[in-house]
Amino acid sequence: MAAVIIILIIVVLVVVFFVVAFNRAVQYRNRVDSAWSQIGVQLTRRHDLIPNLVETVKGYAAHEASTFEAVTQARANAIGAQQAGPAQQAQAENVLTGALKSLFAVAEAYPDLKANQNFLNLQEELTSTEDRISYARQFYNDSVQKYNTKIQTFPTVLIAGMFGFKQREFFEAEQGAADVPRVQF
Repeated sequence: MAAVIIILIIVVLVVVFFVVAFNRAVQYRNRVDSAWSQIGVQLTRRHDLIPNLVETVKGYAAHEASTFEAVTQARANAIGAQQAGPAQQAQAENVLTGALKSLFAVAEAYPDLKANQNFLNLQEELTSTEDRISYARQFYNDSVQKYNTKIQTFPTVLIAGMFGFKQREFFEAEQGAADVPRVQF
């Protein structure tokens, strides 16, 4: 009788362990999904601001058509990459960041534009959005790191393998993405 009770207690403890480990892995996976969603929210905000910014700058720098086309194309590519996964979306967003830097570099050459209230408001909104995107990317990457570590360490690796928990990709910026472009007239 005592042996049956001991075996029953061991079985219950093993079951509790598996339930706790599974629930913890689900919690980490959901945190990653939520963080990815927050990146999407901020990128959508960024994509919505860009057409207004481009139109404002166009009025002052009409001969900079190639810059406007590059920004517009980069925005379209970034929107198209939203369902492609972190690596592809990061690459498209990095191209868009470079195009926006070129647009702001062009804007620096036009003093009237720099004093235009619409441009200043849009620039401030975009700067705020870029900060939010940076924070969301950092939070996402932190969540991915914790999740990946959780599903790769013993004993959770056993649960992860049984229930199909897969590693997630980091959202990484390209080398040189923070470089400021040089514009000469």
